[in-house]
Amino acid sequence: MIGYVTLGTNDLARAATFYDAIAAEFGVGRMMDFETFIAWGEWGGGPGIAATKPFDGNAATVGNGVMVALEAKDRDQVQRIYDIALANGGSCEGEPGPRGEPDENGMVFYAAYFRDPDGNKLNAFLMDKA
Repeated sequence: MIGYVTLGTNDLARAATFYDAIAAEFGVGRMMDFETFIAWGEWGGGPGIAATKPFDGNAATVGNGVMVALEAKDRDQVQRIYDIALANGGSCEGEPGPRGEPDENGMVFYAAYFRDPDGNKLNAFLMDKA
């Protein structure tokens, strides 16, 4: 149902560097690229992510309680995405690792949390055997 998620930025060039690197790890590139808006993903593929300068011309601000979750294929990719985020101006909000207890099937939520250079919160995650 979700086509893409948009996050505000006050510096589109800086956001582009950050999200170009994250998108490359997922094997996708830019699917839309305009003066004030860039979206990454693949037409007809899974949901994408976009960075934009706010349409109303005001400064972009971070939504308290808002987070974008990026589904990884394995724990190694969670680590790579986290490392890429930090290497491209992001900041740590929680190192990679299991969260909570395994469910009745022995699966555990495994995630890393980080913020982009504008302060938007993201995570890379998967459900994996404990």
